[in-house]
Amino acid sequence: MAPARRSEAATSAAGTHGTRLTGKPPEGKPPEGKPPPRRVGRPSRIDRRAIAETVLAIGLEHASMKAVAAHLGISVPGLYHHVRNRKELLLLAAEHSLSRNIPPEDRGQHWSEWLREWARYTRSAFVEQPEVFAQFLSGALSWDQMVDVIDSVITVLTRQGFGVADAMAAWGSVTRAALGSVVQEIRLRAATEAGHPPLAELLRLLAERPADQLAGVRALLDTAPAGTEDAFEDELTTLLVGIAVRRGESPEDVLAGSH
Repeated sequence: MAPARRSEAATSAAGTHGTRLTGKPPEGKPPEGKPPPRRVGRPSRIDRRAIAETVLAIGLEHASMKAVAAHLGISVPGLYHHVRNRKELLLLAAEHSLSRNIPPEDRGQHWSEWLREWARYTRSAFVEQPEVFAQFLSGALSWDQMVDVIDSVITVLTRQGFGVADAMAAWGSVTRAALGSVVQEIRLRAATEAGHPPLAELLRLLAERPADQLAGVRALLDTAPAGTEDAFEDELTTLLVGIAVRRGESPEDVLAGSH
């Protein structure tokens, strides 16, 4: 009977100290001193921020409720606990994306420089995120953020002698210039990606027409065309000089900050 007892003891020891005897942990248990493995790709906490970042990672055009839920490792009904529908999903992502861009700081710089920085900020934020721009154009973005922007514009510009209405008019002018430039840049990129860059298309059309036609377009192509960003900067300068002249100020301060 003694050998049987020794066998039972050995079996017990092997079961209890399997790692020491076999070099492997008992099945279903991690090695001693190591935490259990975490599920890859699933955030530790699901909140609206995590959802927004997931939508941006997927891309707004591909972001369905099912795709976002799968990426987060939760069920679609679980995702509905945080957002009501796909429209709210895209809005959440768009607002989160814009909140990550830092608007120009009021450092006491000349008003024209601050407005130029604002216009550049607006253009950059939307050019690099055309899907977010589409949400903006659709009117989806809420006024919760806009009201703070408007208040900061009025605060900054009234400190430099603008009336409230004039401050809003000046900001509106440079913002519209920025948005127009965004549209132009997005269209240019889309045409180029589709294999139809505008310059190549113009040259093709000129080659198909008699030499005595489209004289204006031929003259245009004889000049060095400005890129969209350079054209945007020139338009800003024209706007800001006009604002300065209407305020009875010298354009020199505006021109000094145009480079």
